[in-house]
Amino acid sequence: MSVSSLTGLSSSGLYKNFHRIAWLAVALALCVIVFGAFVRLSNAGLSCPDWPTCYGRAAWPSHADDAVDHVATQIRPVEVHKAWREQFHRMIAGLLGVLVLTLALVSARRRSKGMAQIALASLLVAIAIPLYMKGQHVAASALAIVGEAILIAAAARWSNTDLSRVSAITLAVIIFQALLGMWTVTWLLKPIVVMAHLLGGLLTFSLLVWIAWRATNQPIRLADAPRLRGWIALGIAVLGVQIALGGWTSANYAALACGNDFPTCVGQWWPRHDFGEAFVLWRGIGVDYEGGILDGEARIAIQLAHRIMAGVVFVYLAALTVALLRTPGLRGWATLLGALLLLQVGLGIANVKLGLPLAVAVAHNGGAALLLFALVSLLARLRTPEP
Repeated sequence: MSVSSLTGLSSSGLYKNFHRIAWLAVALALCVIVFGAFVRLSNAGLSCPDWPTCYGRAAWPSHADDAVDHVATQIRPVEVHKAWREQFHRMIAGLLGVLVLTLALVSARRRSKGMAQIALASLLVAIAIPLYMKGQHVAASALAIVGEAILIAAAARWSNTDLSRVSAITLAVIIFQALLGMWTVTWLLKPIVVMAHLLGGLLTFSLLVWIAWRATNQPIRLADAPRLRGWIALGIAVLGVQIALGGWTSANYAALACGNDFPTCVGQWWPRHDFGEAFVLWRGIGVDYEGGILDGEARIAIQLAHRIMAGVVFVYLAALTVALLRTPGLRGWATLLGALLLLQVGLGIANVKLGLPLAVAVAHNGGAALLLFALVSLLARLRTPEP
């Protein structure tokens, strides 16, 4: 029996099942993203007005009468067929948080007081939740901030040879993501929070994909790797901007601002629009943003920006696909990237032409995640040949 078998460590110094936990987290993160899109697009984002409970329940009310005396009913009456969606989404997101915490703990176990720092940060955040539920918002926020600071400080001190740095950062991101989920509800679908929540979910997914590939240790070694990694990183940045615009479009209910017209918009190539009003990021708290509050010209501006950026992304990623096709060893990944790109464009057009059917709109969100998967996978695996 080998030493690594006795200690539970792989030859790389990682816990022997670390990569399996990471891949499980990747799969669950994708499920959370897609189901979250389903919740948002089916107008169930405010179906549990309280947080983290749903009308005071750990699960959700099975009948409207179950929550008749709860204060949350003063905000919104119970809709059981929607409430389960929101609360189930919170549950699977919580399970993802447990997996990420596990990755952070096992990756930090060989660091001086590493596991203690991860555990302390998590404990502070855990204590903050009941305080928030009791209305002690300042104390809860302070504990959450201290917990996040501990994780960020630890990540800054640690190297990434054992993936402890990126695991701590991922845990910090998912904690902040939970806060964004809370604010999404308590701030009544405020667009900047909804968009940030979408980006946070995809950032968590991307970090987990990177961790999983690094833990699996299956590099693609090419002499041209540094240059290709630079182009791929730029592709991720360009795609990230488009995802943010897509999130802003959805959060402001501007997906059908042009009607069912494509490539024109309300019958024109450049209709009346209001970019100034369309991209006001902060409008205060206390407004119910469900259904959107912008006028038609502002929503048209958002839709136009999303379409223009979609063209930029398509041209860039198409050119990157061609470059990868010409690179031996990357043709399979290039084919996948090209297929996902065409699928995503087709889903975006179908959303408009078909009037935003729920299945297509949810698939469009999933397509964005899969494009990120392909790009981040290449970024994680491409390395220069060993001496």
